[in-house]
Amino acid sequence: MKTLKKLFYCLLMFGLLLAISSSASAQTVEKKSLTLDGAERVIAAAKAEASKVKAPGGVIAVVDTGGNLMALERLDGTFAAGANISIGKARTAVLFQKPTKVFEDIINKGRTAMAALPDSFFTPLQGGIPVVLDGQIIGGVGVSGASSAAQDEELAIAGAEAARAFGADPVMATTLPVSYFPKAEVDEGFSKGAVLFDGSGGRNYMVHSSRREGPGMVEVHTKDTDILYVLKGTATVVTGGTMIDGKTIAADEIRGREINGGETRKLVPGDAMIIPNGVPHWFKEVQAPFLYYVVKVR
Repeated sequence: MKTLKKLFYCLLMFGLLLAISSSASAQTVEKKSLTLDGAERVIAAAKAEASKVKAPGGVIAVVDTGGNLMALERLDGTFAAGANISIGKARTAVLFQKPTKVFEDIINKGRTAMAALPDSFFTPLQGGIPVVLDGQIIGGVGVSGASSAAQDEELAIAGAEAARAFGADPVMATTLPVSYFPKAEVDEGFSKGAVLFDGSGGRNYMVHSSRREGPGMVEVHTKDTDILYVLKGTATVVTGGTMIDGKTIAADEIRGREINGGETRKLVPGDAMIIPNGVPHWFKEVQAPFLYYVVKVR
């Protein structure tokens, strides 16, 4: 009998503890937070979209749920004031939990009283978008300085879309679509050299169908690692060494006349090569047409 009483008492206490735990859980919610890595991925996606649409510039700002700046990047050629404007757009989007175009439209329709709100947290200009993950707003992204207000918003939306992949299971990831390129599209790409995949959606890689008809300049990609696979033709490639007459031609891209020293290899169909970022490389001799895939990883 005493054993049964003890068992009953233990079960009763366990039930009470379970009820208390359930009650406490019901009064709280799990809150997701935007990390620095996440903020940088939002910016990377917006930058990829800017490159895709050939935006003339842009400042991309990402803030947390309190409107505090987490990351900012200013593309070359963007006016200086774009930084503060992009931060204001991102802050407005997250604090008011709506795209900033909503407020610009309201003011344009005559409700000008909204414009009297403090500039410190209200920038009613198109180009700010909340960053949402699993139904929760985890931050905001703002863009200023592209070709138009509409393009500002387009880049911000591309950045915010990157958040869809944040919670993806690495084994069962279905958030990002599979990219498929039929043979006809690939063949067309190799006929002149083309970008098959531009890294959109915040992904850190691009795929090029590359074609060379002759030697080229020395190249250095300061951020991109190139992974090459040769399909047709042959080429003599020099890697490493010292680049002569190097000049920056674009962000993270340097070109030069030739390489002093380095290692020389002859590439033939079936060969693969990995050229880490920062390493000079030069297609010194080419038997045309030289066709090869390049996967650029950042």
